[in-house]
Amino acid sequence: MTRFRTTAMSLAGAAAMFALGTAPAQAAPGDVTTTCASTATPYGYVDVSWGYSASCGTQNFDPNIKQIKQLTGLPIGTVVQACGSTYYPAGWTATSSYYSSSCVAWPNSGFNNNAWTLKRVS
Repeated sequence: MTRFRTTAMSLAGAAAMFALGTAPAQAAPGDVTTTCASTATPYGYVDVSWGYSASCGTQNFDPNIKQIKQLTGLPIGTVVQACGSTYYPAGWTATSSYYSSSCVAWPNSGFNNNAWTLKRVS
């Protein structure tokens, strides 16, 4: 029974890693998706929060997952909150920066500004 449980857990973990490891192919503007931190944030997206999940393969509790938001297609004048762990796309400008506990992407990173308020300007 233990061997069956171990195999089932391994398969479930592999399925979760596959599901978390890829960006959505056809995301709508404003959609938020969760992915492993080892996956690069695609152009047109920004990181909006960081966390930990055993499904992304690390044994410590350092941030290893992130939520990313699709900005492409949002109307001019839209305001979003984003982590400073990725660059924002062209047509957006940072109107302020601040510290956010949900944007801590690296352990022991301090309380420096790590997030932005972004506004679509073109």
